[in-house]
Amino acid sequence: MDLDLKKISSPIENELNEFKEHFRQAIKSKVTLVDLISKYILRQKGKKIRPILVLLSAKLCGEINHRTYTGATLVEMLHTATLIHDDVVDDAKARRGFASINAVWKNKIAVLMGDFMLSRGLLLALENDECGFLKITSRAVKRMSEGELLQIQKNRKLEVTEDTYFQIISDKTASLITACCELGASSTSKNANEISLLADFGENIGIAFQLRDDILDYIGKKKIMGKSSGSDLKEKKFTLPLIYALNNSTKKDAKEIINIVKNGSFARSRGYVMDFINEHNGIEYTITKTNDYCQAAKSKIKSFKDSETKQTLNTFVDFIAERVN
Repeated sequence: MDLDLKKISSPIENELNEFKEHFRQAIKSKVTLVDLISKYILRQKGKKIRPILVLLSAKLCGEINHRTYTGATLVEMLHTATLIHDDVVDDAKARRGFASINAVWKNKIAVLMGDFMLSRGLLLALENDECGFLKITSRAVKRMSEGELLQIQKNRKLEVTEDTYFQIISDKTASLITACCELGASSTSKNANEISLLADFGENIGIAFQLRDDILDYIGKKKIMGKSSGSDLKEKKFTLPLIYALNNSTKKDAKEIINIVKNGSFARSRGYVMDFINEHNGIEYTITKTNDYCQAAKSKIKSFKDSETKQTLNTFVDFIAERVN
């Protein structure tokens, strides 16, 4: 199936353009350097997955309005802030085909720019009397931080279990996607059940999104992904394909693979580790789990009346399962 995000978002093309204008206006600053970097950020188009989900969730429950745009702008500011800070932590040199902010303006300015984005988002919610939005996003930030720290803690000891892995990706990745769908729904509906169903929808596609990312880290080509396969292993990150393979091999073989990762010799043993994962169905199992979470996501919106928006959300789920970048 040829799924293109631009085609998927076409039913809300006008609303997405309206969001982009809201976002552009919201990150303006009288400080020349801040405004310069803001314009640089706007040039880095990105997929806009999170605002798209806010808009579609809102439209599924009612009519998109000013509150919806506030929620979409808030979540995009929060997401942008985390990306800027992540690039500093990872010493990343590029982002979306552009030099990263820390590469151009150095770490101190990048950290402060991330802080600006975060605080501007919080102020936007307060300026619009959206304390409920603040609660949703603050919960997401807390979970994201805890997920990242749990991953660091477990990876240091090389003791990541499947249960721990799912806890990590639920908090680290799915939490913000959950917030998007919850924000969108709560901007157009007061029905607690509808809002809860959309939040659950977001949680499931957020987990599926990360699972697909982990698959692509092993099978994605450098020209597609912008990075070579196995970059997670080079950073000693245990993701589901490897975790499953380790759990379904002999203790001796598992110990050998763990030592390769632990000693940083993955680059020399790439083929060996990849063969180990494939022989023990690590990729196949992760694809199955991805599809399971995608089906669970679709089940959460099954009770909503049939509409173009509902169909678009279901197609979006298919895009998550099959995306190649």
